[in-house]
Amino acid sequence: MASLPGGQARELADRVFAAGNAVSARAALAALWRRFAAAIEQESDLRRPFLWLPAAAGAGAIFYLTAPTEPALWVVGATAALFAALAFVARARSRLSAVFVMISALAAGEFSGGWRAARVDAPVLDHIFIGEVAGFVEEVDHRPQGARFLLRVAEAQGLAPGRTPYRIRLTSRGVPAFAAGDFLTIKARLLPPAHAALPGGYDFARDAYFQRIGAVGSVVGAAEAIPAPEAPDGRLRFFAAVDRARNTLALRVYDAIGGDNGAIAAAMVTGKRDLISQAARDVIAKAGIFHIITISGVQMTLVAAVFFVGFRRLLALFPPLALNYPIKKWAAALAMIGALAYGLFTGSRVGSERALFMTLILLGAVLAERPALSMRNLAFAALAVIALEPEALLGASFQLSFAAVAALIAVHEARAESWRRKRTAPGLVATESAREARGLAEHLAEMGRHGLPGALVATFCATSATASFMAYDFHELSPYVLVGNPLTLAMIELFAVPAALLGSLLYPFGLDGWVWSYLGAGVGLIMRAADWIGSAPGSTIALPAFAPWSLVCLSLAVLSAILWRTWVMKLTALPLVALGLAGAANGPRFDLAVAPTGEFAALRDVDGRLALLGKRRESFAAEQWLRADADLRAVAETEAAGRCDELGCVGVMKNGEAAALVLDASAFHEDCARAQVVISPLQAPPSCAPKILLDRAKLAQTGAVTLAFGPKGVDWRTARAPGEDRPWSRAPRRRIPAVFGKGGATPQNPATPDDAE
Repeated sequence: MASLPGGQARELADRVFAAGNAVSARAALAALWRRFAAAIEQESDLRRPFLWLPAAAGAGAIFYLTAPTEPALWVVGATAALFAALAFVARARSRLSAVFVMISALAAGEFSGGWRAARVDAPVLDHIFIGEVAGFVEEVDHRPQGARFLLRVAEAQGLAPGRTPYRIRLTSRGVPAFAAGDFLTIKARLLPPAHAALPGGYDFARDAYFQRIGAVGSVVGAAEAIPAPEAPDGRLRFFAAVDRARNTLALRVYDAIGGDNGAIAAAMVTGKRDLISQAARDVIAKAGIFHIITISGVQMTLVAAVFFVGFRRLLALFPPLALNYPIKKWAAALAMIGALAYGLFTGSRVGSERALFMTLILLGAVLAERPALSMRNLAFAALAVIALEPEALLGASFQLSFAAVAALIAVHEARAESWRRKRTAPGLVATESAREARGLAEHLAEMGRHGLPGALVATFCATSATASFMAYDFHELSPYVLVGNPLTLAMIELFAVPAALLGSLLYPFGLDGWVWSYLGAGVGLIMRAADWIGSAPGSTIALPAFAPWSLVCLSLAVLSAILWRTWVMKLTALPLVALGLAGAANGPRFDLAVAPTGEFAALRDVDGRLALLGKRRESFAAEQWLRADADLRAVAETEAAGRCDELGCVGVMKNGEAAALVLDASAFHEDCARAQVVISPLQAPPSCAPKILLDRAKLAQTGAVTLAFGPKGVDWRTARAPGEDRPWSRAPRRRIPAVFGKGGATPQNPATPDDAE
């Protein structure tokens, strides 16, 4: 080296240094790969890959629900069977077999979605209908003014049997003179269920299809029960009796307490939520405790625990039984019956169904003498929901419920593993006397893990697991949820569940009044706390719409952090979180949003805020647009975008161009000439040629539309994919005859989820 010239010596040194770095990098990568492979082996030994089966099956169900056209069910089913067989053949090669199993689960999930759609298939109304309808009332939800109810249609005036909806949802004004199980003949105004008001937004039409609701609307005139031409089937009679009992108890609680506190108490006891005013809903939503009015896993678990402990102690009072028979298993079986009865009485929602499945699996594990609380049991519950109601995966209830419970179980597993390691540590004698002899510091640390700090840690983990779904579905987060959730748990444990069980027991004897007074006092306390939390600065953080793929990354990150047990595998969540947050920060923005009916729109004005364009304010669509724009204003607080008259409306967009909403055909000639964007629920004449035309024919193809105006042109986003044709979103007719005349009612004019109230 010394004999070499200076330049060559430096070059040789650089090469040696580079080679050393390359060797070091290869060694680091090899070491990282060895640790990764060891972590995979450890996860396999713990049988954790099984927990990804529901994730794969759920992904398949989501593929079905979001596909633009209907998949061939027999091909999907054959694919699932083929890869299941390949997995069995390749079982000696574990990794290859695991890949085949995951592909089979993916196809099985898609098959489940298609099979579910085929089972519930029923006609969906495709035009406005006004006429006589007859049928049995299935369910009634009382409201402060009027009621909302489900009607199983027996006959509809002027509709052929093959085009008559199986079930319709109606609203009526005034106290209903009917109950579930009654037969009605009424005059109704019906509309098709509403499609998404925003690309990627909530699609009520899809949810209605899976509930076999083919139309929604309102009752015209009075609705009274008449004698039925024939008796209803046994299933309808049973669930009608359950609904009547629920309403009787809900109204009893509501009348005993009064006001919104009584409505919230009734929801906590029976699951009937329609009596709650919007103001009360806003208060608990801002405090981050909206789930207090839902029948969730906490209530189901506590009720099952009450039944299990109560029956077991009752049986233990009889020594011959306690000494000679497995009364623990008997108590578990009786608690399963009690949990089923409670689930039926409080209504069937995804959160309560998940809780019921989990509770039954837990109690079943007691019968089988197996560990009860485990992630595998949650996986079985998820598979049950995917098999029975795969459409629930796109709903916030499923996402929030399963994410929260999975996080809590992960915390429980981590604590159990930590305790197991301490108990088996060298030099530690696992006896009660040894435990009592531990130092004060260790004892206090143990209390911290299981006391209030432990509860806060568990709440933080559950909140973190659900945060991405909250932000994506509702476009907002509550930073004070760590305060609200413990309040919710205390409310449920101390007031709701004890009052529900004791009050229901005493109600037939007329001795329940004091129970509801006790419950009302608890609701009053929680509402005062919720009002205080919700009025605190920064109680609600508004978030704009995410890029759709960002939720996929964030969901995989949550699953990786929760399902894996080794830290090496848990760290795979970090790049997924980074990608998800990047998608959240760069979500779609828009300057113009148009409802699928063409009767209503929102545009960004010169101040950069959304303003509403239309003669009437469609609250559901406007709320979706404002939330997606991270705008916390209420619909009533939103400014009008321009001036309106009998023929339509005209407004000015942020880029200075005019947008016209045409509600009468006579306005096309003028508005098509002066406006750059023309929107209409009618079909425009061929002579109408603005820069952008969104009339009936165009919106039938696109559904709801958002436009973003930029230097590179217009960025279009549509709710309907090109060529989309699904049972809940049929492809439009290729030829739509021109219609000119007054009025905005069109065959594509659907109802909102609130039934056009």
